[in-house]
Amino acid sequence: MASRSGPGTPKRETYRHGDLRNALIGAGVELAREGGPDAVVLREATRRVGVVPNAAYRHFADRRALLAAVRQAALAELAAELEHAAAELDARARLRALVLRYLDFAQTQPGLFRVAFTTSDLADTGNEAAAGPGGATAFDQLSAALDELAESGALPPERRPGAEYVVWSAVHGLSVLLIDGPLRGLLPVEAQEAGERLLDSIERGL
Repeated sequence: MASRSGPGTPKRETYRHGDLRNALIGAGVELAREGGPDAVVLREATRRVGVVPNAAYRHFADRRALLAAVRQAALAELAAELEHAAAELDARARLRALVLRYLDFAQTQPGLFRVAFTTSDLADTGNEAAAGPGGATAFDQLSAALDELAESGALPPERRPGAEYVVWSAVHGLSVLLIDGPLRGLLPVEAQEAGERLLDSIERGL
């Protein structure tokens, strides 16, 4: 018997070996890119993929499960951006590149940035699903740059322990102020200057 379909009926696709899961995550990433965490909903993800809503529940128990997977994908995209920006640089230049690219990612991809940090668990930012192409997460890359600074003598060894939390807190704080806080009205050149001044302060503090 022929199946019935109409203009409002989602196109049914056949997915095998996890393709539907990946397709739903991809749709969720685009929803996040457009509207942040609140935009990531199962029904809209299934509509974009072209399957009935119930099909999603074979892979995600609920919206929170899809959001968790999208969060990992957003963190992986951030890690990839940082990896590209800091490739083949010395330790000091790498740290500066990581910080500036982090700030830029927040401003150019605010939806993904907000989704990436909708978590209260540090483990979410440090697993394989949150890593870039080279296998390192954003946090890994920051830690490695600080290790290199310490090895080169630019960072006193006694100041190295825990330095990544200090740098991350400062950079993330400015990022949030620029996209969601009172600094969101700064002109691009002013935001760039704020980032440079933050970097100078970080380097002096280290």
